[in-house]
Amino acid sequence: MSTPPAVRAVLLRRNLLFIAGLTAVGVMTVGSSLVTEFSFSAGVASVPKAFAWMARNFIPNARALKALPSIGIKLAETVLVSIMATVLAAGAALVLAILASRTTRPHPAVSAVVRLIASVCRNIPIVAWAMIFLLSFGQNVLTGLLSLFIGTVGYLTRAYAEAIDETAESSVEALHASGASWLQTVAQAVFPALMPQLTSWMLYMVETNIRDATLVGILTGTGIGFLFDLYYKSLNYASAALVVIGVVVVVIAIEATSNALRKVIL
Repeated sequence: MSTPPAVRAVLLRRNLLFIAGLTAVGVMTVGSSLVTEFSFSAGVASVPKAFAWMARNFIPNARALKALPSIGIKLAETVLVSIMATVLAAGAALVLAILASRTTRPHPAVSAVVRLIASVCRNIPIVAWAMIFLLSFGQNVLTGLLSLFIGTVGYLTRAYAEAIDETAESSVEALHASGASWLQTVAQAVFPALMPQLTSWMLYMVETNIRDATLVGILTGTGIGFLFDLYYKSLNYASAALVVIGVVVVVIAIEATSNALRKVIL
């Protein structure tokens, strides 16, 4: 059986769009390499040399192990700041999500404003927020905390609002029909139904913020990021390697703990 002309036309249009998109990506890739003077062959050839250098220099030694207590303290500082920023942001995001959700919003205009604020907070990278706050507060823990807080608020507000719309809509409608007030509806429909999801999202953001806090610390001069930057610039690569190993171990441990808690909660 032959393919109908209309189907052939649709398939041809899709193939042409795919070829056009693939060509555009190829042109942009080649153009970017020319503008930046990046050589793919040189980049590939440098990979073995990079691994050889790491094998010689980026391995902890006895001198690096002496710095282990300092590294542990800075790692703990980074983890605690990340957790504090996430918990504070989760509380703020829950309030904003209730105002932004189509199910629980007090007024459409309030929802639109809150969603706009959350979008701005979410779409500006945390590193950019760190640069902004760096000009106002200088290099300190507060700058890193505010950067993580703002970025997390934007992300969790959207996640929480969508969870409310998907999960609590029927319960909210039932309470509205029974004559419950807005506060009663939120307290009795939103919190009980969504607490497992809200907690799960918060645990996920703790993992993410620990990773981001390492990079933010380089800018703010705090936490484990600052220590890595210090070791790297002083050519103490063995201690810098120990910092990287410590960050990887902590992130894996936090992720394993978070996954275990999610299984219990959900």
